[in-house]
Amino acid sequence: MSGGGAHAAYQVGVLRAVVRMLPRDLANPFSIYCGTSAGAINAAVLAAHADSLRVGVGRLTGVWGRFAVEDVFAVDWATLVSTAYRWLAGLAFERLGRPLPPALLDRAPLAGLLAKRLPFGGISAAIQSGRLHAVGVTASSYASGQSVTFFEGAPECRPWHRADRAGVAGPLSIAHLLASSAIPFVFEPVAVGGEYYGDGAMRQTAPLSAALHLGAQRLFVIGAQSPVSQVARFGGPPSPARIAAHVLNSIFLEGLDADLERLERVNQTVRAFTQRGAPAPAGLSEVACFALYPSEDLTALAATYYHTLPRALRFFLGALARHGPDAGLASYLLFERGYCRRLMALGYADALREAEPIRAFLGYPEQGAAGRRAAGRAPRGSEVLPRRFAP
Repeated sequence: MSGGGAHAAYQVGVLRAVVRMLPRDLANPFSIYCGTSAGAINAAVLAAHADSLRVGVGRLTGVWGRFAVEDVFAVDWATLVSTAYRWLAGLAFERLGRPLPPALLDRAPLAGLLAKRLPFGGISAAIQSGRLHAVGVTASSYASGQSVTFFEGAPECRPWHRADRAGVAGPLSIAHLLASSAIPFVFEPVAVGGEYYGDGAMRQTAPLSAALHLGAQRLFVIGAQSPVSQVARFGGPPSPARIAAHVLNSIFLEGLDADLERLERVNQTVRAFTQRGAPAPAGLSEVACFALYPSEDLTALAATYYHTLPRALRFFLGALARHGPDAGLASYLLFERGYCRRLMALGYADALREAEPIRAFLGYPEQGAAGRRAAGRAPRGSEVLPRRFAP
C-alpha cells in the first residue's frame, strides 16, 4: 500500500469492498502486508489483526471514518503561529545559530492515537501462530539515502541489502510508522536506531521489492494517487503551494508506476522463455499482480472539502498560495471525516467495479447471488469507473 497522507483513506474503501466480495468464513486472503507512508500505518493495523481481515478493515474504517485534523497534528492558532515565527526567526538569524524547526506541523496527536489504537503485540502473535508471514514498512534514511524496509516476519524472512535499498528485521513500533509517514518539511524526521528517517516514498525506486524479498509471489497493490490533475493555469510563476503539491505528487506517484511497468516487462520476458519451453533467466520468475488506483482526481475532490479544514490551517495554507485556496497540498493534509469518507466511498466503488477480476486474482472466482448483488451496488454518491492500471 502506497502513501499520500489523507489519500490513504482510499485504500480502506478498497479493502472494505474486498471483505464484502469474499466468503464470510474466510479469515484472511493476505499473508504479507507492506506499506509506505500513510499506507504503512494501514498495513500495520491489518497485520495486527491478521486473524481476521474483516476485523482489521473494520478498525481502519472506524478511525478513518471519524478522523479530524486534530487527531493527526496540532492545528491550534498558538502552535501554528509559534512554528511560523520560529521559521522566520531561524531564517533571519541563521548565522547567529538559531535553528529552524524540524517541520511545519507537530504530529504528537498521531503518536498518541497510534499508541492507543494499534496493538503491536498482535503482529508478533500472528507471526508465531502462522496467520501472518510478514509485515514491512518503508522509510527513507536521511543519512545513507537508502530506502529501508523495517519488517517483522517468519524465520525464513531474511534481511537484504541492495545498492539503494535494504531490509532490516526487528519488532515494529510507533517510531517506524511515524518515520515512514514523515512527509518532508511538513512532518518532522524520526530517529530509529540512531538514524533519522523521513517519508518512505522518497527515493523509493522499487516499491514492490520489499514484498518480493519477504516471499510474496502474487501482489495486490492499492495505490493512493489519482491521475494527473488538470489545474487552472495562471500567467505568473507557480505559488509555493503549487510547487509543494507538485513535489509531493512526484514523490508518491512515480516510483510505483515505474516499478509496475518493470514488473510487467519481467513477466513478459519470463513468459517468452517458458512459451518456447526454455527455462527463465536466472533470478527471474513471473509474479502475478493486480493494481488498483483512484479513478477520480483526488485534488478536485479535496477542493470541495477545503472549507472543512480548521481555520488556522486554512489561513497558513492560503498564505502559500497566490490565486485563492490551493487544494493540491491540502489534499494530503485533509484528515477530515467528510473527505476521508468520500475517498473510502470511491475506493469501495472502484473495487466493486472490478469485483470479478479481484475475486479471480485472489483465488475465489465463484460467486453466489448475494455476491453478485454486492458487486453491482456502490455507496450512494459514488461513481464507478475502471481501474487505472492493472498489468
